[in-house]
Amino acid sequence: MSGSEQKPEKKQVRVWCDGCYDMVHFGHANSLRQAKAMGDYLMVGVHSDAEVTEHKGPPVFTEEERYKMVRAIKWVDEVVEAAPYVTTLETLDKYGCDFCVHGDDITMTAEGVDTYHIVKAANRYKECQRTRGVSTTDLVGRMLLMTRTHFKTGKDEYSVDLPPEPSLEHGATAHSPWTGVTQFLPTTRQLIQFSSGRAPK
Repeated sequence: MSGSEQKPEKKQVRVWCDGCYDMVHFGHANSLRQAKAMGDYLMVGVHSDAEVTEHKGPPVFTEEERYKMVRAIKWVDEVVEAAPYVTTLETLDKYGCDFCVHGDDITMTAEGVDTYHIVKAANRYKECQRTRGVSTTDLVGRMLLMTRTHFKTGKDEYSVDLPPEPSLEHGATAHSPWTGVTQFLPTTRQLIQFSSGRAPK
């Protein structure tokens, strides 16, 4: 090979991810890390408040806050604001992306349609492993049940099947023998009883 000949430049592999990215946690970051490892340049589409509300319900963080949170993740090269909820080939082509990456959990529209069915049919979809044990829904649940001593107590404070206390004591630690909850400050057990969706007896 002569000095004037050059190797052809390797094509940059551009990867697309999209999502709500509400209450960003390490599961989101881990999926984006895996997606970036599949290519060279990672573009992340973040859905608007209107799209998220239509398909999943209102987000905790506004779209502007969610755009900033995703931009702060080190594997993200570029954020596309107000990305469509259903990923299309037109979206991938518009941003020059070779394929789309999503976790191995299914995401549906409000009508029950797989949001990735178009890119899957075109063989422009790859899966990464979802981080088990963490989700936005789980975090919201944890916050609703949070107490100051929640990591310190030996009891299973989240169980609604705990036996009632044997006697009706006085003071800040008193519990009702009928409900098993404190008469004073709300506890996680009390919150669970009121938020379980069951009608009172």
